[in-house]
Amino acid sequence: MARRFRGYLPVIVDIETSGFNPKQNAVLEIAAVMTRMGEDGRIEPGETIASHVNPFPGAKLEAAALSFNKIDPFHPFRLALDEKEALQKIFQPIRNAVRENGCTRAILVGHNPAFDISFLNAAVDRAGVKKNPFHPFSTFDTGTLSGLAYGQTVLAKAVQAAGMDWDNNEAHSAIYDAEQTARLFCGIVNRWRALQLLDTGHLAGAC
Repeated sequence: MARRFRGYLPVIVDIETSGFNPKQNAVLEIAAVMTRMGEDGRIEPGETIASHVNPFPGAKLEAAALSFNKIDPFHPFRLALDEKEALQKIFQPIRNAVRENGCTRAILVGHNPAFDISFLNAAVDRAGVKKNPFHPFSTFDTGTLSGLAYGQTVLAKAVQAAGMDWDNNEAHSAIYDAEQTARLFCGIVNRWRALQLLDTGHLAGAC
């Protein structure tokens, strides 16, 4: 894995928020999906780590955003953690995986990941969390990759174009979107590898 992505460990992240401004709006859910590599060189989704997150003090909660993602930030059964606790819960397994795979850092994979990394970095700054395992600005964008591979840039349409199911009733939860994005990312990477092996005449066992 360390050789495949220049020392980076891809970790698929989805963040649900109370708006579009990372300085003013709250992180409400975060999910991260590890990736792992099999002996055949194909990558696949691994463990999912997720947390509900309490809005930080003074956060703006936009009604339109909450209506879209259907999150009640103050629901008593969310079992939400404060930002620092939630980030530590997510980051520790990622740091372990980075070390176990001989990588130098994690790299955030997301569907239009500028949104996710901006909220992640803002939460890290607010909470004063040290040792963020992610590269601070480099990302892999499945929106761009799926546009190249399938001619689709919307997550739901890209997932379906890749031959996978999409459930609109589950969409816009951090876990569901992260896991679907992880399957999409791994499928595109493995498809590219198969094409490379085909070009070099080593396709046997790659598909």
